[in-house]
Amino acid sequence: MIGLHGWKEPADCGYGSEVSASLKRVPARLRGRVREGASLRSSVNYQTNFKSLREEVSATEWQARLDLAACYRLVDRYEMTDLIYNHITARIPGTPDHLLINLYGLLYKEITASSLVKIDLDGNILWKPDTDYGINKSGYVIHGAIHRARPEVACVLHTHTRAGMAVAAMKCGLLPLSQTSIRFVGHIGYHDYEGPAIDLSERERLVRDLGPHDAMIMRNHGLLTCGATIQQAFNTMYQLEMSCRAQVDAMAAQAELTIPGENVLAHTAHLYLPGTRRPYGVLEWPAMLRLLEAESKTSGYPPYWH
Repeated sequence: MIGLHGWKEPADCGYGSEVSASLKRVPARLRGRVREGASLRSSVNYQTNFKSLREEVSATEWQARLDLAACYRLVDRYEMTDLIYNHITARIPGTPDHLLINLYGLLYKEITASSLVKIDLDGNILWKPDTDYGINKSGYVIHGAIHRARPEVACVLHTHTRAGMAVAAMKCGLLPLSQTSIRFVGHIGYHDYEGPAIDLSERERLVRDLGPHDAMIMRNHGLLTCGATIQQAFNTMYQLEMSCRAQVDAMAAQAELTIPGENVLAHTAHLYLPGTRRPYGVLEWPAMLRLLEAESKTSGYPPYWH
């Protein structure tokens, strides 16, 4: 068929004819490189049908893998992902310096308990699936620093959401405009942007700026939360993300904004501290898992518990 600008659709639409035709259009001196590149791509192992580790690791490690894989799926479910980027790490119970982290190259909705990589605090890979995917350096620069300095932290979660990046770019930071954001009054850190997090020397400043808090806004970058459990870290990130979305929406309305008095802010923030009334994430977690289980039936992806 003749199309725009005289383009003619090939009679044979098979891949073989397309490749041959494409190679003919490549200068002779470059054809070897094209074939070499195609051969290299075909030899790279990016398969994701990983075998189950359930019978090969301890019960405590398997549970940590299950919870962390579920956390990745929930971050995807609540639209807090950034393609294949970002990380959530979890400490393996009973080990002083072993962490679980995602393979760099998988969507969050692809991550399973058996696909998670075991590393130490310095980013050395102790175990990973049979794949050419590896890990991203920033995953252990940021996360390893916090796990090393805060042994009580079981999970660290970092995102690049649209609303999170927007608030991270605001000089005012997070404003106490809603009950959800008021919980962070006096309980959130700020870290100035230093470029992509690949410099080990930044670790000290990351830890200093987070301080004793479980949440931090990384200016011009994104959001970070941590917690004594995976469930708590997820819950805190969900609340921080909702706070940022509400702030961006409220400011976009260009209406006069109201902020409660200092006494109300302090009282509310205290009531939302983990442990003041109940731990974060514990009550919500079973419902979150039921949601994932129900949606896994039609997702087209392997279940997180694989």
